[in-house]
Amino acid sequence: MYRFILVLILISNFSHSQKKMKIPPYLKKGDTVAVVCTARKFFPEDAKPAIELLESWGLKAKLGRTIGLDSCQLGGTDAERIADFQEMMDDDNVKAIWCARGGYGTVRIIDSLDFTKFKKHPKWIMGFSDVTVLHSQLNVERVATLHSIMPFTVPKAPEEVKETLRKALFGEAISYTIPSKPYDVKGKASGELVGGNISILYSLLGSKSSIDTKGKILFIEDLDEYLYHIDRMMYNLKRNGYFENVKGIIVGSMADMHDNEIPFGQNEVQIITAIAKEYNIPIVFEFPAGHQKDNRTLILGKQVDFEVNEKEVILSFK
Repeated sequence: MYRFILVLILISNFSHSQKKMKIPPYLKKGDTVAVVCTARKFFPEDAKPAIELLESWGLKAKLGRTIGLDSCQLGGTDAERIADFQEMMDDDNVKAIWCARGGYGTVRIIDSLDFTKFKKHPKWIMGFSDVTVLHSQLNVERVATLHSIMPFTVPKAPEEVKETLRKALFGEAISYTIPSKPYDVKGKASGELVGGNISILYSLLGSKSSIDTKGKILFIEDLDEYLYHIDRMMYNLKRNGYFENVKGIIVGSMADMHDNEIPFGQNEVQIITAIAKEYNIPIVFEFPAGHQKDNRTLILGKQVDFEVNEKEVILSFK
C-alpha cells in the first residue's frame, strides 16, 4: 500500500514538472488592461501615470472596483478584492491584469480564486513583491506571468524600465546584459525562470502555491529585511529542497537590509553564497529587478539562457 502511494506521488510530481507552460497571448493595440488591488489600497488619482503609460502604448485601461476602496491597509475587504480579481480574470475583454501595488494581502484571497476559465484562456498577470503569491500559484497552474513594475511604481520608473514591460506585453524579444562582479559565481545554465520575493516564497512553503524549482533558474529579491532573516529564509528553502536541483540563482535587489546591534557577521551576498556553495551553480547578485527604480521585467515561466562570465552576465528569454 505504501509503495502504491509513493508511486502515485512520484507520478503526480513528474506530471506537474512535465506539464507544458502556457504563455498568455501577447497584446496588441486597442487591448484592455485591468488595474486592480490584490493587497494594499490604491486610489484613482494615483493611477493616472499608469493609465497614461498604457494609453501611450495604444492600450486601454480599466480600473477595477477595488481602486479607491479603503479597508485599513487593504484595497477593499477580502471579499471585494476576490470579486474584483475574479471578474477581471473572467472578462473576455480584459487581456491583462496589472496589480496596483504590493504590501500585503494577496495570500488572503488566493485560495478563493477560481482559475478554471483563466487556465483555458490565460492572460498576463503583472506585478512584483506581494504579487509573488500570484506568480507562484500561476506557476503551479503552469501559466507564465510578468514580474514587473506596478502602477504604484510607474512615476519613479525610468523610461528604459517601462520599455521592458511594453516589450514583454507585446511579445518583443528581451535579453539583458550587465557587468559581472567579482563575487558573482561563474557558470552557464538554461531552464525555466521562477521565483520572486524571497519572503513570500518562504511564506508559501508547504502550501499548494509553493513552486517547484527542479531544473529551473531561481530569481529572488527582497526589501527591508534583517540579515539573519535572509539567512533563516535561505536555510528553510534549502531544507525544503529548493536548491538541490536548481540550475542557477539570480539575486535581484536586496535593498535596505538591516543588522542587529550585535552584527550578524555576513552580508546578504555572503549569506547566499555560503548556503548555495555546495551546489556549484551560477549566481548573479544585484540583478536589476526588484525593489528599486531599475526593476526590469522578467517573464516568469519562460525558458531562459543564463550565463555569468568574467566580464558580463547575460539573461536571454527564448
